[in-house]
Amino acid sequence: MLETLKRGWWLLVLRGIFAVAFGILAFVKPNITLAALVLVFGAYALINGIFMLGVGLRAPKGTPGKGTLVFLGLVGVAAGILTFFYPNITALSLLVVIAWWAILTGIFEIAAAVKLRKELTNEWVMILSGALSVAFGVLLIAKPNAGALSIIWLIGIYAVLYGILLLALAFRLKGLVSPPRTATRTA
Repeated sequence: MLETLKRGWWLLVLRGIFAVAFGILAFVKPNITLAALVLVFGAYALINGIFMLGVGLRAPKGTPGKGTLVFLGLVGVAAGILTFFYPNITALSLLVVIAWWAILTGIFEIAAAVKLRKELTNEWVMILSGALSVAFGVLLIAKPNAGALSIIWLIGIYAVLYGILLLALAFRLKGLVSPPRTATRTA
């Protein structure tokens, strides 16, 4: 799984960039309507899921954790598609979808980090991003009646922090990639 993550480090960069951009959008446009938030979340979840599927499907057959990566990708794609097919859902329904998506993503990221703890130094970054996802999901479930603005800001804070952690992990993984060997010439 570590080799797959190292090869797909750039997909983590893209995920991180999209997460940070989504979070910044939530702060810059706090008056965004719930319908727009639904569409932006749907796009984010769909793109994030596609990138995770890309990492999982690019993994060689028999790679440990490949199924987890594909599952996370499918969960993200499903969350995005459901959001687009049902844009008129209530704020509570959106929060439930976001909450469970974040919880499932976090649980699987923590599990992956635990599996990789002997192969990857600083696996705490992956554990922390997973714990952040779980905490975010639990908080949304615990406080569904919070005001729309506070929910948008909470989503923005989560997305920016999560994106930064993904970027940190991606560049850490990039540092583990061995440079290609060049042939040495003998005279």
